[in-house]
Amino acid sequence: MESATSISEILSGKKVNEDVTIRGWLHNKRSSGGIHFFIVRDGTGVIQCTIKKDRVAEDVFDAAKKITQESTMEIRGVVKEDQRAPGGYEIQACDMKILHLAEEGFPVAKKYHGPDFLLDHRHLWIRSQKMQRILRVRAGMLRAAREWLDQNGFTEFHAPTLISAACEGGATLFTVKYFDGEAYLTQSWQLYAEAAIASLGKIYTIAPSFRAEKSKTRRHLTEFWHLEVEVPWCDLEGIMKIEEDLLTYILHSLAERSARDLEALGRQPGDLLKINPPFPRITYDEAVEMLNRDGVKFEWGNDLGWIEEKRLTLKFDKPFFVTHYPRSAKAFYHKPDPRRPEVTLSADLLAPEGYGEITGGGQRIENINDLLDRIRENNLNPEDYKWYIDLRRYGSVPHAGFGLGVERTVAWVCKLNHIRDAIAFPRLINRIYP
Repeated sequence: MESATSISEILSGKKVNEDVTIRGWLHNKRSSGGIHFFIVRDGTGVIQCTIKKDRVAEDVFDAAKKITQESTMEIRGVVKEDQRAPGGYEIQACDMKILHLAEEGFPVAKKYHGPDFLLDHRHLWIRSQKMQRILRVRAGMLRAAREWLDQNGFTEFHAPTLISAACEGGATLFTVKYFDGEAYLTQSWQLYAEAAIASLGKIYTIAPSFRAEKSKTRRHLTEFWHLEVEVPWCDLEGIMKIEEDLLTYILHSLAERSARDLEALGRQPGDLLKINPPFPRITYDEAVEMLNRDGVKFEWGNDLGWIEEKRLTLKFDKPFFVTHYPRSAKAFYHKPDPRRPEVTLSADLLAPEGYGEITGGGQRIENINDLLDRIRENNLNPEDYKWYIDLRRYGSVPHAGFGLGVERTVAWVCKLNHIRDAIAFPRLINRIYP
């Protein structure tokens, strides 16, 4: 099959007055007298195509009149600039070929559909312009992340999805049958990353993680994508510097490369370009004081929840760190602060505008005895972590890392009301279909 011109290339303005051939899906159509207006998408964008009765063969015009939504087609014509058209360009067709005539009654109509209906028809809803834009921004975010990490000497490393022991706490583990025994779906690459830094140095991954959290908030998924980073010879301050530099690169890249999609979603690219390091830093103690002053009853020692984070984020106009969480609020591998052992060398990065935590991380324990103390303190069995403890026996170094929630970050950047729209097929506490 001969190649076709992508719609994104046409929308870039490089094909004005040229003859082109596009292939795509009929996203929408309307007719007015002797002209049909088609909105066609091809995965790279959408464009208006006009089919005039006096410019095409009679059978082509009649076929265009009867064609159904979501039919696939090939259209040949000339590109014209027209500010009235979506994207500012249109194709004035001279020929059209129907490749597949879709059935009548496409379920996702131009009317209001509730969330459950759209989730049931997710396989079709991802064709909507809103979802197209979100998914392109998501892809652009991950592309920019890889660019920065690769340019700064990080190596991509992949860890197992099937694991034998908890990383973030046993209460949120998904159990799966593993031959005659049991295994779990990974909550994070964390423990394996600490093994890999002795092999590869600075590393990262982009992979799914699983949390069996019985939560119905707007920011929780049971399967989510994790951008995780681990760095040897690094402390808390060093890992926060990496986080803010990486996120700034991502945001500026999206502002420059995905401006049209962002604007359509309600995010002004200029908002992202204004964000530059250093990011503000407050301690957990300061966060508790701020909440108490606002009349929020919050007990020291608990982890910050959705309500508390939202209240804090409304006080900032850019991402900010909350550091030095209590031992009781963080996983066993977080290093206690030598100057104040009841808190850890940890940091969460919170997005403004009410969105809350988008990364969690900090410095890890490098001393074997300190690690054993924390494992027992959390009522875990050292035998389950024998290989992980081994890392402290042979060449242990100060090291730190973090995990960025891809969907949470996309939700903030795209100003989404619910995290389910930040991924093509969301997995929720009550949703595993389609």
